[in-house]
Amino acid sequence: MSDDDHEDEPEGVLLKGEDNAAQRIKAEREQRGWSTTTLSDRLNEAGYEMNPSAVWRIENGKRRINLDEAIGFAEVFGVSLSNLVGPPALAAAGRAMELIDTVVAASAAAQRAQHAHRRANAELIAYLDEHPDIREEANAMVSNAIAESTMKINQEEFGAPPQP
Repeated sequence: MSDDDHEDEPEGVLLKGEDNAAQRIKAEREQRGWSTTTLSDRLNEAGYEMNPSAVWRIENGKRRINLDEAIGFAEVFGVSLSNLVGPPALAAAGRAMELIDTVVAASAAAQRAQHAHRRANAELIAYLDEHPDIREEANAMVSNAIAESTMKINQEEFGAPPQP
C-alpha cells in the first residue's frame, strides 16, 4: 500500500476504500496535531479498542482496518464512513463528499422513480388494451394530471411564473 505500489493509478480511485481510509486517518490525525497515542486514547474513550502501534500500522499499510475500527475512526473524526473511505483528495474537502453522496442518492431515487413510472405505464397500457373504449379519456386524464403535477413541482422549485 506504499506510494510506489500505486504510482500508475489515478488519484482518487473510488474502489480503494481501505487504502483511502489509511491515508485519510493519517491526514485527519496530523491535521488535528494528534499523535498516534492521542488518537488511540480518543478511540478507546469512544469504545473502540486500539493501541498507538495499531494506529501507526493502519496508517502505514502494515495492518488492515476492520469495519468496526473504521466506524470508530469516522466517529472520532466526526466524518461519515463514506467520507473516511472516499478518495483522499475529495475526502479532504468534506463538503465535496457530502455533495457527491447527495448526487448519487438523488440519481438512485430518480432511477427507481423511472422504473416505477415504466411499470405503471406498462400496466395502464395493458389495461387500456383490454378496455379500448376508455383509452382516449384515460390518456387525456393522464396527460392532464402529469402536466398539473409538473407545473406544481416547477412552481415549488422555481416559484410562481411571472404574471403578464
